[in-house]
Amino acid sequence: MRVEIDEDECSGTGLCTRVCGEVFELNDELVSHVRVDAIPAELEHKVQEAADLCPLQAILITEGEG
Repeated sequence: MRVEIDEDECSGTGLCTRVCGEVFELNDELVSHVRVDAIPAELEHKVQEAADLCPLQAILITEGEG
């Protein structure tokens, strides 16, 4: 799984960081970014949940290796 944040779409609600803080964090501008290079398999379901909850669909998931 590969995950990216569309920074132009991110509204900084922080939902992703609350669901999966191991992968997402907000920067100083309150824009989320991915804090890891590779998504561990055991966190993939949490990343998907964060993407599903994102109000502006700013989390982009691509299946396959990062």
